[in-house]
Amino acid sequence: MNFWDFKRSTASVRLLVEFGQEQGLDATRLLARSRLKPADLSDPVIELEAEQELCVVANLLRACKQPGLGLDVGMRYNFALYGLWGLGLISSATAGDALALALRTIPLTFAFCRISGAMDGELFAVNFEPPDVEPALQRFLVERDVAAASRLMKETLGPAFALSRFTFQHAAERGAASVDELTRMAGIRPEFGARRNSLCLAPQLLALPLPQANPVTVAMCERACDELMAKRRARLGTAECLRQYLAAAPAQAMPDLPQAARALGLSERTLKRRLQEEGLSYRMLLADVRGQQAQGLLNDGTLSLTQIAEHMGFSDLSSFSQAYKRWFGVAPSVGRGQLPAAR
Repeated sequence: MNFWDFKRSTASVRLLVEFGQEQGLDATRLLARSRLKPADLSDPVIELEAEQELCVVANLLRACKQPGLGLDVGMRYNFALYGLWGLGLISSATAGDALALALRTIPLTFAFCRISGAMDGELFAVNFEPPDVEPALQRFLVERDVAAASRLMKETLGPAFALSRFTFQHAAERGAASVDELTRMAGIRPEFGARRNSLCLAPQLLALPLPQANPVTVAMCERACDELMAKRRARLGTAECLRQYLAAAPAQAMPDLPQAARALGLSERTLKRRLQEEGLSYRMLLADVRGQQAQGLLNDGTLSLTQIAEHMGFSDLSSFSQAYKRWFGVAPSVGRGQLPAAR
């Protein structure tokens, strides 16, 4: 399952915006191009697509340059933020039952990593496969997802919580005070430059009974989670799933058709056929996404035309201008602030 196959609540975006506001950032700036208004974040009925949350994350990263940002944000994700899903975890009979429920219902979380569990030597490892997004965004999401998972493990296991190994694939970031805070919370210092992103614990811990186990509550939560998963699963056409995938991809290195097909779990032939059935093609969707990305950057007003061209992977301003004219029929200098922003 891909993260863009499911809708999500506004809780995570609300946390991101509140964090940004603590850093002195304006909510409207953080929500730019996300199709969200500040009032939406308090509406329990509204459900978001994954790309809307990615847009807010990207805005936060552009505005807040502090090292270890993903770790700092991730440690704020407590079980209460997840609603019935979090309640189901702490109400499970054992740590192993809680982990099984968590992995089965991952789409109800705010994770962008593909999360799986397996034995790794003598330890049980929860592994986090990075999402296919641009490097800065990827680092933030990996750090956030891993830090959030470590906090959930601690809140679920209680005093018995103990990690045996804690690893990140990427290199350590100089000056990240959040690493020390994460070490205090997790009880072990994370290792950077490892072969995978993982949280490892002794398998004996999985058999431990949980202090707040309640069979009636967990049964109710499991049933509600299954119903919510079915409801939230975005029953989108292939074209819309592809559009969301392209919108989340690095602007400087957009995926080609074979890469997109693999990401969606389809063969190239099947992807082409389904797009044709919807009256579209890969090239048409790519042009639409690229055009919307360009217009969003133009309307933002913080980058020059040359910087936008570079951000989008064009060799020079002339190449970007020619592409923009194909998309909108006018020069980018004319379109700035006059055409609709990315949808």
